[in-house]
Amino acid sequence: MMALVWLCGGFGVIIMPDTRMYWIHALTPVHVGTGSGLGFIDLPIAREKTTNWPLIPGSGIKGVLSAYHGADRIESRKQAGNLRAAFGVADDAASSEANSGALVFTDARLVCFPVRSLYGTFAWISSPLALRRLSRDLNACGHTPPNIPDEPSPVNDVESAHAPDNNNPPPVLIDASSRAFLGEAEFVVTRDVDTRNWTSLLAGWIFGAGNPWSNLFQQRFLVVRDDIFTYFSETSTEVSTRIHVDPATGTVATRQLWTEEALPAESILAGVVWCDRIYHDSNRFTPENLLNTYCNNELALQVGGKATVGRGRVRAVFTRCQPS
Repeated sequence: MMALVWLCGGFGVIIMPDTRMYWIHALTPVHVGTGSGLGFIDLPIAREKTTNWPLIPGSGIKGVLSAYHGADRIESRKQAGNLRAAFGVADDAASSEANSGALVFTDARLVCFPVRSLYGTFAWISSPLALRRLSRDLNACGHTPPNIPDEPSPVNDVESAHAPDNNNPPPVLIDASSRAFLGEAEFVVTRDVDTRNWTSLLAGWIFGAGNPWSNLFQQRFLVVRDDIFTYFSETSTEVSTRIHVDPATGTVATRQLWTEEALPAESILAGVVWCDRIYHDSNRFTPENLLNTYCNNELALQVGGKATVGRGRVRAVFTRCQPS
């Protein structure tokens, strides 16, 4: 279902119409770990090797989605043909019949990172590079995205950011002199039409028209420099110190003090899902049928570890993104 073609300047990806974007909106901190870390954080979260931005692996999203629909049980997959076609079945001792699942998920990559703000409580920040990579995914889904905002340039040694160039809804992150204060940093905010276009599109896809959160998002969206985006995504994640109490002594057990990292609540990530070749009962199931069944409605999912302490509650939203 996917083909690579040579375009001027490099490779371009053309994906057949059976392709959709999916959006992950964190409702609580999300811990998708990588095991023991080598730094001061004992249990860090998964990050991209090239950018060091947080991500959620596509395999994790697909596993959570299959469990949500009951496909985590082998017998369910064998008995329900649609589950088997969508998520596949592995070999076991009783049978050598196996097939790959048709649904393919890319990693969910960071689009908007929440940062504490002096005004408006918090901001959703993105960057030109984050939007450029998202734009490439949207192109693969058949959508022509807006222009990428220019890289904000510091003004008199003060960092700058782009905000939508309209006042409806009014911005809540800036003071009367168009200054915003994110974390410990000061920003000069300029109004930008490209940022406005991205803001309205993202708000509609992630939250839906008429949803109060759509207005809240548009009030709090800023585009910052790529370096600043990286800085906040590395230093502003949620780090919790955890202990294990020895029931015999009522004190911390030996070597049972550790730190866990989590992607903060309100983080927004995006990925692509498509339907590849259907290996099971392809005469009965179509790509559109499988996508409409499993990648259509908004879902409430639990992603990653530490579920018993409230980690990992997310909204998963699927959008076609093609122009009507």
